Amino acid sequence: MATKKKLPRPKLTSAKISDIYAELAKLDPAPRTELNYSNPFTLVVAVALSAQATDVGVNKATKALFKAADTPEKMVALGEDKIRDYIKTIGLFRTKAANVFKLSQMLIDDFGSEVPQTREELERLPGVGRKTANVVLNEAFGQPTMAVDTHIFRVSNRTGMAPGKNPLEVELNLLKVTPENYALHAHHWLILHGRYVCIARKPRCYNCAVSEICRFKDKTPAVD
Repeated sequence: MATKKKLPRPKLTSAKISDIYAELAKLDPAPRTELNYSNPFTLVVAVALSAQATDVGVNKATKALFKAADTPEKMVALGEDKIRDYIKTIGLFRTKAANVFKLSQMLIDDFGSEVPQTREELERLPGVGRKTANVVLNEAFGQPTMAVDTHIFRVSNRTGMAPGKNPLEVELNLLKVTPENYALHAHHWLILHGRYVCIARKPRCYNCAVSEICRFKDKTPAVD
């Protein structure tokens, strides 16, 4: 029998990890996704479209799209060509338009037009991977999942709270070390922190609420 691979050990104590979440919670007690949506279906579509695109760019494209089609039936009736026209400002729009059409049809055929509430079922939908499924489960259905994108991957490794060589390792580590009372909002706290403070180049360590806890060695000093 194959042995289960061990996860990298956190570089912070449980107390310090809890302190990080406490500080982030003070800044935004109940964070939500920055993608605009009106129901679980439009959330699935928006998150699928956000791959390799900004939330701002996706919101601009989906404003008109969701006005025309906010259910699987309306999206299928719209057709792949028209979907493509609505989202042509987004990267990979041709592939994404095909996926949105196909996932809408699958929701009708296999799920009674309802967005499923398990990761396994969500990942059956075209264009929906583990990260997208985790976002939907967390945002739409209140499940304490951890959708690891580049921001969360960076924050988790830099701080030392949940190191990992790939997104899955970081996800599993975060689920392991995140206190239960912070689990529901943890994903959003970390992604927003990575998006606006712990940015890829020249992180804003001088304006970081958890800088004193963070184990990142090359902290950016404040500019006089």
